[in-house]
Parts: sequence; C-alpha cells; structure tokens
Amino acid sequence: MDSQQVKDEVRSHYAKVARGGAGCCVGGGCAVAGPEASTRIGYSADEINAVPEGANLGLGCGNPQAIGALRPGERVLDLGSGGGFDCFLAARQVGPHGRVIGVDMTAEMISRARENAGKLSLGNVDFRLGEIEHLPVADASVDVVMSNCVINLSPDKPAVFREVFRVLRPGGRVAVSDVVATDALSDEERRNMALYTGCVAGAASVAEIQGMLRGAGFVDVQVNVVEASREVINDWVAGDSVGAKVASATIEARRPETPTLI
Repeated sequence: MDSQQVKDEVRSHYAKVARGGAGCCVGGGCAVAGPEASTRIGYSADEINAVPEGANLGLGCGNPQAIGALRPGERVLDLGSGGGFDCFLAARQVGPHGRVIGVDMTAEMISRARENAGKLSLGNVDFRLGEIEHLPVADASVDVVMSNCVINLSPDKPAVFREVFRVLRPGGRVAVSDVVATDALSDEERRNMALYTGCVAGAASVAEIQGMLRGAGFVDVQVNVVEASREVINDWVAGDSVGAKVASATIEARRPETPTLI
C-alpha cells in the first residue's frame, strides 16, 4: 500500500472505534478497554474519573501526562486526540489561562471529542480535524506537544517530527508515549493491516526515532522503553509472537532556544 492507502485504512478503522466506543483490536485480540486498561498503562484513578464517559476509549499505550510536566498557562497540542481523554487532563493542568489543541484525522473522533468537551463546559480546549503530517497549527505557537500511541500509525514519521518542531516555540518540549520496535518485524508483519491499525506493524525502532527527532532539529532526545508495557501489548495481539517485538516507550525532546548552527 502507498501512504494514502495506509492513511485511509487507519482513518476507517478509527472511525469505527469512534462510532462504537470500543477499545483497540488487533485481529481477533482486543486490549482491555476503559478504566482497567488505563490503570495498566499508568493513569491514576483521579485522572480516569476526571473525564466524561466516552472520552477514554482505551487506545493509549502509556500516559504522556506523567512526563509532560505541564504548567499553568501553557499551550499544549495533542496529536491524535481521539475522544479527548488526554486533552481534558491537560486542560486541568494548564488551567483557564492555558490552551489545549487536539488534532485528529478522523471526523468521527473530532465530533466525539467536541461532544465530550461540551459535557465539561471547557473553554480552553479546541479540537481540529487534520493530519499529523500537516498540522493545522501556527508556527512556534505551542509549548508542549504530546501524543499517545499515534505517531506509529503515520506512514511518514519524519514529516510528523518536522511538523512538531515547526509548531513548538523555542524551548518547547515533546512528551510522547508510543509503540516502538525492539526487534525486527518481518515483511509479512509490516504488511499486515490489522497489525498496522493496531499500533504494532508501523512501529519504528528506538534508533530510528532518535534519528528522526535529531534530524528534525531536536535536542535532549530521550527514548526509553517501558518493559512493563509488554504484557499489555501482548493482550492486543492475543499472544501472537509479534508481541515480543514491540513495547511502549516514553519519547522526550526539546526544541532549542536558539537556531542550531550548521
């Protein structure tokens, strides 16, 4: 498949998730959805209970809030915002003088997130339809970019990181949880669309992600594999051996305060 076909498959899959409210599935194996899944990947009971029903779709592989260190008044961008779960948690941290923007490529997800935002009467959260390779966000306009198990779905990850660099203010930071490949996936596994939409087959290696971030201009790059995540991912793939080849990782980086001289 070419890049556009991959995007179309991903969009179709997550439109179905948005309409049905179910968790993410890989073939016949489904992750445990809802509060239990969120607890297993690092969210507290307080965070889980702070959002309206229907915002937490159980699609994450970690908790970017835990590494984001968000501060009152900051502007935050969430890539692949889904039902709005992480956006709503970020809104609590940045407060009424801060701003949170959620971008998702799936119209059904945007509608769901906006509906959920209405339930909370939030005035500092904005959801926008768009692709993470072409963000509908102004240059140097946000302090933090976060994402949860989404960048692996992009067929052009270097473009994503270049866009993240563009929209971050100098000194701005990246706080991402995503799936990474810790062993080589076979060509057959890479071509398996169920594994791709299930956040497995599109995973890049730690070295590849580090290279893409540095190539985009970032400094202080850290990609740390979370070994405890393997049990959760194994549930996604229903015990398939491919589960041993991927894990969740925390991905952090910073846009330099001043341009890097080459």
